[in-house]
Amino acid sequence: MSAQNGESGEIEESGEPHLTLPWPEELRDSVVVVKFGGNAMVDADLQRTFAQDVVELWHAGLRPVVVHGGGPQISAMLDRLGLESRFEAGLRVTTPETMEVARMVLTGTVQRELVGHINSHGPFAVGMTGEDAHTMTAVRRPAWVDGRPVDIGLVGDIVDVNPGMVRALLEQGHIPVVSPVARGEDGQVYNVNADLAASALAVALDAERLVMLTDVEGLYANWPHSTDVIDRLTADALDELLPELASGMLPKMEGCLRAVRGGVRRAHVLDGRVPHAVLRGVLGESSPGTTVVPGPSCPAQSP
Repeated sequence: MSAQNGESGEIEESGEPHLTLPWPEELRDSVVVVKFGGNAMVDADLQRTFAQDVVELWHAGLRPVVVHGGGPQISAMLDRLGLESRFEAGLRVTTPETMEVARMVLTGTVQRELVGHINSHGPFAVGMTGEDAHTMTAVRRPAWVDGRPVDIGLVGDIVDVNPGMVRALLEQGHIPVVSPVARGEDGQVYNVNADLAASALAVALDAERLVMLTDVEGLYANWPHSTDVIDRLTADALDELLPELASGMLPKMEGCLRAVRGGVRRAHVLDGRVPHAVLRGVLGESSPGTTVVPGPSCPAQSP
């Protein structure tokens, strides 16, 4: 799995090469925050290839940080316990009972599985949550549907990030794997959308790239009437589109917008169902999916 910086490397599974890409020297030592979520998280093969990609980024001289979701797993556990799963404005309505389940599943199951997959390649990954060392501080997030406020419970919006622990792990050569749970100044624990948590952490770490994995090919130009994907757009252009987006895509694109306006040089939304999407998005000359860049408004580009 090793590769020299500045040279090409390849992913191997069962001795068979699958992907060869050049390691771009200009990205050496750059922080890349990757949000892992969606149905790819419940596919064992995609979990393994994702872990390979993250380790390959490390071998390429980058500093990957993983922020994971866990929506499908949380919903499955809520179903088993007979508790309701409900979403408003693209976010899970989080009662105190739901919060207990989310915290348990995210930190006790999902994070441990992901850490295990990464560490099958060596002693790289260290699991933590936004609660640890007050890494993430949140306040209750308001939400609106059709212009009216709705109560979504213990859903948090991050208002402060202390990246000291994450930076220390990176400097020690580790790959932090972060669960999106944060504490408020009042001691209340909040469920934070993983897309927005990844975005906030990317800004605080002065990351070069933010990568969002999802279950679609990217941001569609005219959904549901067309499946043409917008391959590149600026922050201003995205800001204009944001009110029109479907609820499932809204947090991801909001996260991308916050990131590039906060100093992240590029944000990608990639199809996590495609093996090695992370490597192709970060190290490939042309990224699949949708790329958001800083800059003034310009027309969105689609095939």
